[in-house]
Amino acid sequence: METLAVERRGPVGVITLNRPQKMNALNKMVLAELAAVFDDYRREEGIRSIILTGGEKIFGAGADIDELGNLDGVFGGHQFSSDVHRLFADIENMPKPVIAAIAGFALGGCLELALTCDIRIASEGAKLGLPEITLGLLPGGGGTQRLPRLVGPGWAKWMLFSGKPMEAAQCHRIGLVQQVVPQGTLLEAALKAAEEMAARPARALATIKDLVNTGAGLDMTTALRVEARGFGMLLGTEDYREGTQAFIEKRKPRFKHR
Repeated sequence: METLAVERRGPVGVITLNRPQKMNALNKMVLAELAAVFDDYRREEGIRSIILTGGEKIFGAGADIDELGNLDGVFGGHQFSSDVHRLFADIENMPKPVIAAIAGFALGGCLELALTCDIRIASEGAKLGLPEITLGLLPGGGGTQRLPRLVGPGWAKWMLFSGKPMEAAQCHRIGLVQQVVPQGTLLEAALKAAEEMAARPARALATIKDLVNTGAGLDMTTALRVEARGFGMLLGTEDYREGTQAFIEKRKPRFKHR
């Protein structure tokens, strides 16, 4: 990988954006390598949760402006945005939990990348923002759609209209970030959360994630019908039988993720 550092910590896959000379800005190479790694992790049974980070100093400064400037007008911009949408949707719909570990700045396309993750953990002092309005643009990686679904339209418009980054503590208050941790402990906190999730029965976790993601776009009657099917399906799994038996025997379950 030229733009990513990838490592495995037991059942946790750790992906680190690694373009320090460009403050981890996203370009076509980053997007292509992200697609390849997430595709590998989707198929690798031994990886049961994923951390996406830029390290302890910065998550990412956004899209690579030099590359954006070379896009071929309206068509090129539309094609680039559509390509990003497909990749980000694949990350969002991974059947495994994905945690964004955010330090320093997470701006523009890099924040939109973090929005595709299930959980966002930020270090103290981190700043998150969508500054595209200051360039006469809009977030083209799903920011106008995912952000309001996470924090509500009022706070989303506040961030989108102003273009100003928001402190981690404020992001935590509005629900954009689920946890704020001291500087220097970001990866440790993310690994703790990822390891806890990796220990959960994988089929139940994947089913829950799918229900949360898809149910938001369904009416309540249809969503509950889908939930009932998922509940019934899990009753037939080995992990359900092990979980209930462990509960009866007052011991820790030994899940086999099937």
